[in-house]
Amino acid sequence: MGDNVIRLHKSTDIPVVTTLTVVPDPAPAPLWVRSGRAVKHAVTHETTKTAARAFARHSLYVVGGARIVGRRAWDGRTAARYERYMRTAEAAGNMELAAEWEERGQRYRDARHRRRMDLLHSPLDAGKSALVGTGMGIGGLVALGIVMAIATKDLSDVVTPLMAAVEFINLIITIVSVVWGPAVTLGPFLALLALWAVGSKQQAAPQWALPATVRNGEGEPITPSIVVKALRDLGVPALRNAIKEMGDAGASMLGPIRIAGCGVEVDVTLPSGVSTIEVQNRRRKLAENLSRHEHEVFITIPQAARTVRLWVADSGALDEPIGPSPLVTDETMTADYAKGRAPWGQDLRGDTAALSLYQRHLLITGLSNQGKTVALRSLALWLALDRSVEFWVGDLKGVGDWNMFDGLAARLIQGPTDEHVIEVTEMVEDAVEEMNRRIQAPPGTQFPALIVIVDEAQMAFMCPAKDEERRPYGGSKSNSRYFMAVRKIHNQGRAVNVLMWQGTQDPTDQNLPKLVREGAHTRASLALGTESQARMALGDKAVDGGAAPNLLRPGLDQGTLVLASSGIAIPAGQASITVRTHYIDDDAAKAITDRARALRDGVTTLHAIDRGEQRDPLADIATVIGDAARVLTADVLKRLSTLNADAYGAWTPGDLKRVLEDAGAEPYKSDGRMVVGRDRVHRALTNRDTEGSASADG
Repeated sequence: MGDNVIRLHKSTDIPVVTTLTVVPDPAPAPLWVRSGRAVKHAVTHETTKTAARAFARHSLYVVGGARIVGRRAWDGRTAARYERYMRTAEAAGNMELAAEWEERGQRYRDARHRRRMDLLHSPLDAGKSALVGTGMGIGGLVALGIVMAIATKDLSDVVTPLMAAVEFINLIITIVSVVWGPAVTLGPFLALLALWAVGSKQQAAPQWALPATVRNGEGEPITPSIVVKALRDLGVPALRNAIKEMGDAGASMLGPIRIAGCGVEVDVTLPSGVSTIEVQNRRRKLAENLSRHEHEVFITIPQAARTVRLWVADSGALDEPIGPSPLVTDETMTADYAKGRAPWGQDLRGDTAALSLYQRHLLITGLSNQGKTVALRSLALWLALDRSVEFWVGDLKGVGDWNMFDGLAARLIQGPTDEHVIEVTEMVEDAVEEMNRRIQAPPGTQFPALIVIVDEAQMAFMCPAKDEERRPYGGSKSNSRYFMAVRKIHNQGRAVNVLMWQGTQDPTDQNLPKLVREGAHTRASLALGTESQARMALGDKAVDGGAAPNLLRPGLDQGTLVLASSGIAIPAGQASITVRTHYIDDDAAKAITDRARALRDGVTTLHAIDRGEQRDPLADIATVIGDAARVLTADVLKRLSTLNADAYGAWTPGDLKRVLEDAGAEPYKSDGRMVVGRDRVHRALTNRDTEGSASADG
């Protein structure tokens, strides 16, 4: 509201009317509003909630304790316990044990019937016993008094024992009358305290009322009761009801809990009506019920029916490194392709995971940057320590991951372009020709292993380039050159030790055709995105048996892979095994390949494949000899065939001798074997070039 105020202007003394506006103070909130806010704050305050939960928890401890005591009393007075044991045995399919519990229950009922019949005659027997006992007692006291009277010669001592007994009875009555009142008053409170103690010990209150458990980073130890409780709270009604009905609270479902590497392992026989897939599909909830992360619990299916095998890691153990590879720590280690096993890493039990590579095609897949190349390269590094093994390597990533195989592999192609894919495809086709040559050799001929490695093979399958005849290099059709070459090696290469190893990313039907992935004898997968990808990588049998690379943590479980292969020891009844592979960095890999090169006479690595051009035999001979002082003629022929099978694949020792003799660099004997000398070949090349220059000048 406005009030008019008259005042004089300082300079003119003229009255001026000024209106002042007075803003009233805001009215206080009504009392009922302030009271409601206070009540709401008091109700929602954390202290109030904690106090309410504590009150509910301790009250429910009494209720739960009464229920437990009542059930125990009921079990003690009835045959309910035997009924539960019998149902447990029936659920487990053990009919013999069920019949035994039924017989025990019947014996209990017979004994209970006899006790009840005895109670009908107990009042009469008790009366007779009381009369006889009272008479004998009084008579005994009188006889004792007579003896005392004779000893003291005082006739009044005859009743002394009897009066002492009367006074003792009176004292007991007095004590009972004094204690009875407080006992009646305190009895209910003591009973409630006893029930509370039973309920508190058994945590007989709802989960919301129990205090929050403060956990450290170590997790809880795995005990039978924890496993059963985790299964009971899994959210499977049939499993929960079956555990409640079991007389042993579900303990009969569990096998022994065994120490298994950095965790424990236990077999769980599920009751009738519960399938293994229901447990597998709740892996995360089961892990949380066991106070573990999802990646710390693995569920597999052993041979026994209705059984799941749980492996539970020690909390945080899977995030710790497993240590260096024996290839790095043991500089004297060698390999044996036929009989040896590559030390690849450790399984979840902490045992060495050693893989046999003998006559097994290999496929490793996974998301990008999960350790696929390192895992694939680790196997090649071990096998390189067998001097008889030959490598042809195509790296379609082209960032130098396989550089250390320069001078060790007969062929090394590195690069991500379509031109590199074409060269890798032609390399695989050359391997097919080598395979066919071996197949046509006389029966019984032994061939050294030829390992054809293609890393980032999805680049080859997805290459759009076509040749002059319009045949695609990529794809999965019958005219796809890379696809058909791999299929041919998968079909027949194993018999003559021509093996195909492939590493690929993010498997799909487009970048990893079904026929190719199923042709691999050893299939391994690092972390993947989906279950469908896991099935592509490992096959339906492995995934249905519990293999789940899609549940590995991308970026955190680098180097951890799920493996399905006959070349590794897999626990009985399982279709796959999880392996934590050793990490071998580039420097360590170079040191291993240096040792591998020292075992060999020298290998000239071909970095490109040339086709359809005129060859210079003498220059090619100089190329394949490399830096060696002399090379066996047989090895020179083999290297020439590797360099260009079209030009030199059909060469015989006579062809080689003719070319060298024409050039003036004829072979000679060294230690009884024919060799080709480097100096002679280089001198012949120099003389030829000099003569050619002189002819041109003339």
